[in-house]
Amino acid sequence: MHTTDTKHRLDQQSYKKQYGFTLIEVMVALTIIAIALGALLNTSGTQASSAAYLKQKTLAHWVAANELTQIRISKEFPDIGDERGSTAMANKEWYWIRTTKKTADENARQVSFTMYADEEYEQNLTSLIGYITRGTQ
Repeated sequence: MHTTDTKHRLDQQSYKKQYGFTLIEVMVALTIIAIALGALLNTSGTQASSAAYLKQKTLAHWVAANELTQIRISKEFPDIGDERGSTAMANKEWYWIRTTKKTADENARQVSFTMYADEEYEQNLTSLIGYITRGTQ
């Protein structure tokens, strides 16, 4: 009978090992989950930051395109040199430097807009280069 009791106890012990998790196994699983969730949160935060930057860069490019178009429709032939200015769009003030250069054609000028997010002209977002021709009247 002693053999049956021992066999019965061994069956109970093996039953516990097959269907339960030890504390160490649970802790290892929780650690793996915590690391994976941390990486996921970091990735989603980076994507949100990138999306905001791309939105800002896109709007800055639209401001530059609008400024270049404004010169064209006003039929202004800009003087050579640099000019600083700002334009409001999408509830934000956008700062720019317009650089006008001579070209080989005396009736054309290269106009580039360098766009900045700040008034100190330190955070460069984008640049746009276009050409303006002198209108014949």
